[in-house]
Amino acid sequence: MKSFGKIGIKATTNWYKMNLSADEKKQYNRHLILEDIGLEGQLKLKQAKILVIGAGGLGCPVLQYLSAAGIGTIGVVDDDTVDQSNLQRQVLFSHQDIGKSKAESVVQRLQLLNPYITFNVYKTRLTKDNALDLFKDYDAIVDGTDNFPTRYLISDAAVLSNKPVVFGSIFKFDGQVSVFNYQNGPTYRCLFPSSPLPNEVPSCSEIGVLGVLPGIIGSLQAAEVLKIVLNLGTVLSGKLFSFSVLTMKQRIFSFERNTFISITSLANDYQEFCGISAAANEISFQEYEKQTAQFNLLDVRTQLERDDFHINGLHIPLHDLSERFQEIPQDKKLLVYCMSGVRSKLAIDFLQKNGFSQTLVNLRGGCSSEYSN
Repeated sequence: MKSFGKIGIKATTNWYKMNLSADEKKQYNRHLILEDIGLEGQLKLKQAKILVIGAGGLGCPVLQYLSAAGIGTIGVVDDDTVDQSNLQRQVLFSHQDIGKSKAESVVQRLQLLNPYITFNVYKTRLTKDNALDLFKDYDAIVDGTDNFPTRYLISDAAVLSNKPVVFGSIFKFDGQVSVFNYQNGPTYRCLFPSSPLPNEVPSCSEIGVLGVLPGIIGSLQAAEVLKIVLNLGTVLSGKLFSFSVLTMKQRIFSFERNTFISITSLANDYQEFCGISAAANEISFQEYEKQTAQFNLLDVRTQLERDDFHINGLHIPLHDLSERFQEIPQDKKLLVYCMSGVRSKLAIDFLQKNGFSQTLVNLRGGCSSEYSN
């Protein structure tokens, strides 16, 4: 039997006291006959506990391959529900899942793939109040999120918890993968000491993403997790892997640990750290309908979203707001809306910083076609 030497993730129990059932041996046959994994490696995978933050575009392939590989305990953190627009890239969901919890739906699907592992479902948003409690029960964290405040929160909580983070990000046709805080290696803050301005990096919901890209990047994240658990190959610690679907070019950029950065506690407000002020007021669409005469409307979605449906009002895409905000009337309260409520918060933050004195209100949860005229 092949000896593995140092275990990539510190053992919480003795893996050699565990065993595989006959059915598990059938399930993992191709691992068991692979010289660099074998029975010892498969038992280490069975012992491992991995927490995946986000069950969306990146989370789906990560979760699918970690489940198939036999990671013994997988936690899924996501407070979102499945939307039809997710189906173009989040391939673990179907039309039957629309409106349902992503975390619950993805686990139900994965239990059919592998009934021999344990899933923990957390239908909650990761916050500074729950991050440390969640992280303490897992060996490594997978960052499948799509916003900078949560990425910095994950990084800081991982440093305080002494957990490695397998990071992935996507943008239109390009993706990135790295591993942070691995064996005292560089962290996310070492690579990105400060967050970009809120309007500098549009989200997928604003500019789109090629459907296969999250599958590619998420699969690479899953590979890094398996390498860490099995202590195989070279982990992307201190290295940022960059990939373009359009050109198929791959690059690896090296970066070092910044010894001047010291994390002793979680920040009070990661939104504020990233330059995003919380919207002072929010109302639901139903609340808005009762007082429509009091509001002007501002739609900050893309033109394609606008053409699909809208609830009236002035249309200025978020990326054009800095050049066109003078067009917004200031004779009434302003209700700002987008698809989910995220871009509208960014718009409100921008307007507040640029001297708008009237009441600015965010449409909670965004708008959907059921509200359109």
